[in-house]
Amino acid sequence: MLSSVDQDETDGGPRMLTAARAPDARLCLATRQVTPLSDMLRYVVGPDGAIVPDLSRKLPGRGAWVTATRAALDQAIKRKAFGRAFKGKGQSAPDLPDLVETLLVADTRAALSLANKAGRVVTGTTKVQSALSDGNISLLLHASDARPDGIRKLNGFARQLEAAGMHPVAIVDCLSGVELDLALGRSNVVHAALLSHPTTAGFLARCRRLERWRMGTTASVPEGHCPPPDRMQGTDTE
Repeated sequence: MLSSVDQDETDGGPRMLTAARAPDARLCLATRQVTPLSDMLRYVVGPDGAIVPDLSRKLPGRGAWVTATRAALDQAIKRKAFGRAFKGKGQSAPDLPDLVETLLVADTRAALSLANKAGRVVTGTTKVQSALSDGNISLLLHASDARPDGIRKLNGFARQLEAAGMHPVAIVDCLSGVELDLALGRSNVVHAALLSHPTTAGFLARCRRLERWRMGTTASVPEGHCPPPDRMQGTDTE
């Protein structure tokens, strides 16, 4: 249950968010529903008067909150909700949803890079299968443009191991092969696995946030079902 709720259209700035009695939920500009902060994104007015997404919740000034889905942001823009919330001081650009998508992908990619620097990422089909067999893997990662047969093979293997008593493995596919290459600093990454570690948990949390954004709901998203903006048929090279 939420311990506190704030139904004002804008908050009091970053200090309010870190205060001992900070609210657990706010009023969404788009849906007009009180929503947990964990399911929302914060927006502020930038120096040029443009509405700016604040993923870190640290940008100065008053902030307005929208449910963290692309559909909700589209609705807020259509209804000119930011202008109302900021008393006419903020202008939302038509490409604001695309900017949010770009930032969410970049944040997810950065989290994967951090896990890689911590030595928690294994790549390549053979190495991934071996790591799964050892029982050290907590997350199975596919490029969003990987071939379906390669995905089915590894997913099926993971589920067989789970049925045999090994711990469940989360499955995600919200980054393209190019994005995986950029995050991991190597080429032709199609399948990877992440060992259990705090950095892996951080990456998974960002994957789920990106999934919710794209799926248009804050409800749980089936593992391995994070549709990219333009899904293309790819090839497995590992």
